[in-house]
Amino acid sequence: MEVLFWFFIILIVYCYFGYPLAIYLLASINEKRVKKSSIEPSVSIVLSVYNEEDVIVPKIENLLSLDYPKEKIEIIIGSDGSTDKTNELIEAIDDSRVHLVKDDRRHGKMVTLNQLVPKAKYDILLFTDARQLFDKNALKVLVSNLADPSVGCVSGELVFSKKEGATARGVNLYWSYEKFIRLYEAKWHSMLGATGAIYVLRKELYTPIPESVVLDDMYVPLKIIQQGYRAYFDDNARAYDEVADSPKEEYRRKARTLYGNYQIFGLFKGMFVPGLSPVAVQLFSHKFLRVVMPYCLIFVFLLNLALLNEEFYQIILFLQFLFYLMAFVGALARYQTYGILKFIAKLCYVPYVFCLLNFSALVGLLRFLLQKQEVKWEKARS
Repeated sequence: MEVLFWFFIILIVYCYFGYPLAIYLLASINEKRVKKSSIEPSVSIVLSVYNEEDVIVPKIENLLSLDYPKEKIEIIIGSDGSTDKTNELIEAIDDSRVHLVKDDRRHGKMVTLNQLVPKAKYDILLFTDARQLFDKNALKVLVSNLADPSVGCVSGELVFSKKEGATARGVNLYWSYEKFIRLYEAKWHSMLGATGAIYVLRKELYTPIPESVVLDDMYVPLKIIQQGYRAYFDDNARAYDEVADSPKEEYRRKARTLYGNYQIFGLFKGMFVPGLSPVAVQLFSHKFLRVVMPYCLIFVFLLNLALLNEEFYQIILFLQFLFYLMAFVGALARYQTYGILKFIAKLCYVPYVFCLLNFSALVGLLRFLLQKQEVKWEKARS
């Protein structure tokens, strides 16, 4: 029983601390540098939208104002059964580079992307979402990496606004942690998933996405890696978004993401095989272990209860109770911004968000087993 207890402890420590340190050291010692160059290929910007009347005009204006040759950009927007004023607003934009493809029925993002890609005129595709705005030089930075023939896909960085709420602070911290791992995975070989709001790829490498898939930004890069190319992450290409400060919204988003991870594992089983896959260790350590962490935490707690005959294990159990108590207090005090309650919220927001994300992972598995996840996604609104 002690052996099992320490096995799960080591697995948890490796997942959250050991692997990030290992990939950082490996990439620092033997970085596979990308041969960038200031190129300006023609780019088709592909965008699937559904009821985006509040953000679609600023988004299109932002894309049209990018620091990039005007004649080398087209924007293809697929309206996936929108019922608000999205279509009218797009049609009112007087610019020949903007093309609207309307569908009266809603089929989901993957069907829409599969319909739009063949309509793209150019060999480079930029995938993005409706809400996030780009830095002016974002597209130039992204395509500069495609000067390297070994690179098939490049993701930019999503920068979240800072907010005082505990959920927002925790999500920002978690996202910074994830970006650190993604950056060094890309330097070692490839990132495992792109930032859905900002990534480019070579059109010839695009593989139609199964309709049931919920994570195009993971499916597409892994398909490109399967074809022998690298999927790179360049944090100098930035898009901006508002971070959700709602635990309900973050729980929904994370549960959906982790449901999608289980889908990906089934679709890319061969990529877990070392020697056959250049990202086997990364996929196991970063993605697979992350979704099994909630069960490891539960097993550690239960095994700890069975080992209480020794004082050492009593102390560990006390520390676990303290951690989960802090998570509970963090949930209660997450919106406090004054006095001692603000201090308590800051002290407890990491345990709180850690438990929120791991609970979401449990729900993600349940949805996967019961096939209860809706493919069509209702986006958050700030």
